[in-house]
Amino acid sequence: MVAGDDGVNRIAYGRVSAAGRARLADYVLHLSGIPVSALNRSEQRAYWINLYNALTVRVIVEHYPVASIRDIDISPGIFADGPWRKKLVEVENVPVSLDDIEHRILRPIWRDPRIHYAVNCTAVGCPNLQPHAYGAANAERLLSDGARAYVNHPRGVHFDKDGLKASSLYVWYADDFGADDAGVIAHLARFAAPALRARLKSARRVADHAYDWGLNVAR
Repeated sequence: MVAGDDGVNRIAYGRVSAAGRARLADYVLHLSGIPVSALNRSEQRAYWINLYNALTVRVIVEHYPVASIRDIDISPGIFADGPWRKKLVEVENVPVSLDDIEHRILRPIWRDPRIHYAVNCTAVGCPNLQPHAYGAANAERLLSDGARAYVNHPRGVHFDKDGLKASSLYVWYADDFGADDAGVIAHLARFAAPALRARLKSARRVADHAYDWGLNVAR
């Protein structure tokens, strides 16, 4: 992983060696063999975040070169878009997809908007993939660090002549961030640096949203 000059963590997918692919496959196999139901709540949250991110990176490595994860149309159905609904691994004998992990497990069970800053979709517009695995001991710090890094980066939040611009994440998952513009702005202020927080105080609405689906590839 490379920390880009633009503040986006990137991966050189095209330069992953055979040994690197094998280590990634072994890591996914290791995670899938863990009896997650026997873990405590904090350990389970870290487990699912790590599994999601490992599976996402593996999908890109297996299908590279692609311009975007959305080009990997392996989900079931004629109108499949991306890999998110494809069952990629079994956990305790239950087939699991990326959508299962994010939308059936992490979001509804933990109900923590910081989850969105932890699970990575390998897009430039996405919050950064962390260089370290999540664990019960470091998850709270990593979740908040990820939130602060994204909120204070232009792809997360910025102002222009039209007002407050925010990532499309805050539209797609509005219910997780406060349901309306006021709730989103309050969430942003929680993690904003002082200068940005001061500007947010005068913001009454989110003027526009954007998201870059380009692959977070290191070139």
